[in-house]
Amino acid sequence: MDKSETYEEKQIKQLGERIKMYRKQAGYSSSEKFAYEKGFNRSQYGKYEVGVNMRFDSLLKVLQALEVTPAEFFSEGFELEDDED
Repeated sequence: MDKSETYEEKQIKQLGERIKMYRKQAGYSSSEKFAYEKGFNRSQYGKYEVGVNMRFDSLLKVLQALEVTPAEFFSEGFELEDDED
């Protein structure tokens, strides 16, 4: 982790990476096409994938469109903060 990147920033970035991964697994190579077909604002959805902070209800809508449960989504890839100093 970049030392200038906070724990929260790292986790939000990981959130975006996971959303992107599931979108690609769903067969959408384009975030714009996915957003359009699922009724999301394309610009806002693109921000979610690059790691812009999002509301929890927005995350739930994205997960529903991806047909992924929150338990599946958070089952891996989100580590606890390192205690390294």
